[in-house]
Amino acid sequence: MRMKPLWAALLALGLTGAHAADLLQAWQAARQHDPDMAVAQSALQAGQARRDQASALWRPTVAATAAGGAMGSRTSTAGASFSAPAMGTSSDVAFNTSVDNGPGARWSIGARMPIYSPERTAQGRKLTLSADLADVQWQAAEQALMLQTAERYFAVALAQDALRLLQRQQTAVNKALVEAQDRFELGDAPVTDTHEAAARARGIDAQVLAAEVDLQIAQRALADTTGWSVDALQVAPAPALLASPALPALPQWLDQAAAANPGLRQQTLAVEVARQDVAQYARGAGTTVDLVAQASREHLSGSGRYGHGSNTAQQHMVGVQVTVPLYTGGQRSARQQELLHLQTKAEAELDRARQQVAQQTRAAWLRLQSGAARTEAQNAALRASQARLDATQLGRQVGDRTTLDLLNAQNDAAGAELAMAQLRISLTLERLRLLALTGQLDERALHAATVDAPAPK
Repeated sequence: MRMKPLWAALLALGLTGAHAADLLQAWQAARQHDPDMAVAQSALQAGQARRDQASALWRPTVAATAAGGAMGSRTSTAGASFSAPAMGTSSDVAFNTSVDNGPGARWSIGARMPIYSPERTAQGRKLTLSADLADVQWQAAEQALMLQTAERYFAVALAQDALRLLQRQQTAVNKALVEAQDRFELGDAPVTDTHEAAARARGIDAQVLAAEVDLQIAQRALADTTGWSVDALQVAPAPALLASPALPALPQWLDQAAAANPGLRQQTLAVEVARQDVAQYARGAGTTVDLVAQASREHLSGSGRYGHGSNTAQQHMVGVQVTVPLYTGGQRSARQQELLHLQTKAEAELDRARQQVAQQTRAAWLRLQSGAARTEAQNAALRASQARLDATQLGRQVGDRTTLDLLNAQNDAAGAELAMAQLRISLTLERLRLLALTGQLDERALHAATVDAPAPK
């Protein structure tokens, strides 16, 4: 097993107590633990190796071959002209040699260095673009895990708030039930108050149980991402965002998204890769010019039809080799047509991705733009519900309000407080999504998402 860094181990130990971890700590743990990051890391390293492949395309290659074993050979030459000192010249001479089965060996060594090759040029560009694509995919995977961690982290925060509010409401309902029973026994309240309080108490008990289950599910999901222990897992609530700086104008966000969105950058690189695929099969792309050098030797000896024989052949050559494909049966042109259609498909997907990213950026910006007004309205609703609860409690004491009125006021106040927590978390996640859409989500943004968070009441 791969050992975790010491800081990760210390962080895990710190979480076994009552310490409330922030979002940045959750992300740092997820980066070390989540299997998606291990997959992305391997893909990044594979992409980096493609840069070396692109460089190697234009380096010399050297190959050597050797073979040996039992060999046979037969040569026959007729109609040759032969001349030798003191023997004159003879025409229509025949030469015949043969070795039926004898020991033979051959070896050769050759070197080749490409000088000109459009196909190889396009292949090198494609490898470099693939390496760039791996870098962008790493960034996209990192930001996707940041968002996933934030969503799971705040799911735990919201589940904690919901459970805390329900438990507080449960205490208040149980107190109201005891008071209703006491008043009924004293003849100061009707029996319906007791029944209503008892029914509300049973209902709130069920809600508390459901909230506990929701919290366990959210904690398990966060634990799976971070590797933290579920026991005593606590997270800090989200900040209120009331003091957040004003958002830049929408066109600025749209321009940033068009330039830096990881998904758009991936799709743009995919289009460039598709164009290089087409370039590999363009007219004349198969023509190559190579600097070559080769040396070879072959030797065979043994007995044959004409007695004992021995054949030795040696060759060497240094020069330039030009290769021009003349006809490939239509395979190259058919392949080029296929790749042209795939290029058109990649370009259409890029246009679609641009449209989707612009829509998502605009929607996130608009939701954040209305965040201050929504927060102010929710704060007003929260204050109103609390004022109503205070007035109802006072009215219940003096007999102007019933137990049902008090229970309803308590329920409304708890609901308003939970709605505020939901809005606070929704706006926090929306800001993180907008930063991710524009390629700006980083650890500073995660830290800001939980710094100076309001303490639970």
